[in-house]
Amino acid sequence: MTVELICVGTELLLGNIVNTNAAFISEKCAMLGLSMYYQSVVGDNPGRLEHLLRTAKERSDVIILSGGLGPTQDDLTKETAAEVMGKKLVEDARARNEIQEFMAKRGRGITENNWKQALVPEGCRVLYNSNGTAPGIIMEDKDSRIILLPGPPNELVPMFEEQVYPYLRGLQPEIICSKMVKLCGIGESSAETKILDLISEQKNPTVAPYAKTGEVHLRITAKAEDEKTAFAMIEPVEEILKQRFGDCVYTDDPQVTLELAVAELLKKHCLTVTTAESCTGGLLAGRLINAPGISGQFREGYITYSNEAKEKLLGVSHKTLETYGAVSPQTAAEMAEGGAGAAGADVCIAVTGIAGPDGGTEEKPVGLVYLGCCLRGNVYTEKNLYSGSRSKIREYSVASALTFLRRVVLNELGE
Repeated sequence: MTVELICVGTELLLGNIVNTNAAFISEKCAMLGLSMYYQSVVGDNPGRLEHLLRTAKERSDVIILSGGLGPTQDDLTKETAAEVMGKKLVEDARARNEIQEFMAKRGRGITENNWKQALVPEGCRVLYNSNGTAPGIIMEDKDSRIILLPGPPNELVPMFEEQVYPYLRGLQPEIICSKMVKLCGIGESSAETKILDLISEQKNPTVAPYAKTGEVHLRITAKAEDEKTAFAMIEPVEEILKQRFGDCVYTDDPQVTLELAVAELLKKHCLTVTTAESCTGGLLAGRLINAPGISGQFREGYITYSNEAKEKLLGVSHKTLETYGAVSPQTAAEMAEGGAGAAGADVCIAVTGIAGPDGGTEEKPVGLVYLGCCLRGNVYTEKNLYSGSRSKIREYSVASALTFLRRVVLNELGE
């Protein structure tokens, strides 16, 4: 069964708001095993919306629209969809009553245009809205089904999960379930090479790699009659991936980020941590502080962009800086050792590099980054070379630093 998504709102076309509804609906439809081939965004123009709806009816079984169900004159999704489906609008008594109650609870007066939201296409299924004043609507004819949803995510998400998802589930005999295995310390091409046999032979479940900044995520997807069966199919494939990638796997929990995984590892081994940063300018400390509960591990961080700051705050030798330069394994090592000593931390992760666009040489090009890690007196360094914009080089440096920190702790102390 094919499904098509149309998001309505001039504010989407102008970039005034981010279209999170599209990502949410797409993911839910994929879980249901529905095939989505088309997504569109159209402004608050009934003529263009009507043309798009008629086109969608010719090529898709289910059409989902979000937005344009409000009380103002430019909210015309319902009126346009009803016209396309040959339905007249009638007042729904329950919808009118719920609008009145909703406004009364919030101490708001009702204006005449609010009652427009109580009008629904004749013979439709009304999706009552407990989080707003715009009810959703399901219309059906012999060729297609049209589902109208309010635009605000705090209204759309619960309405979809509680009313639309079960409706669509009843139309589709199979569902799709997915599990994500997240990797760090390995590139997308190397990760794919390790699973080419699985990819070339796959039917159901399937495995697909997705590149993230400094990470690779492997999505395992299975189609089955129910969730229990689907996840039972996923489990053996997940175990194969974990065996092949070993310590590169940092989680299979979709809610766990790389920084959270690192924070949990530090907590497990009762390690305090500090950061010593040059080219990343505090981004690494910021990533670590993203992790809830990090206050027990993170003491302080140092941003030492100049050579003078490296000497003053971290105790980097003037001779080291003169002989090898700020961007060198020697400086990265002294930054890490000095940061750990200055903060009284068990471990310090240091970053120094050339983020560009200027400052590079033939010997030390833009994108050259050295990492240093000092764990209870043992010092390690790593060289990386990145390409791309200044911001991208800094982002990759942070991801690599988190991965390097994780690897050093695992190598010395285990999981």
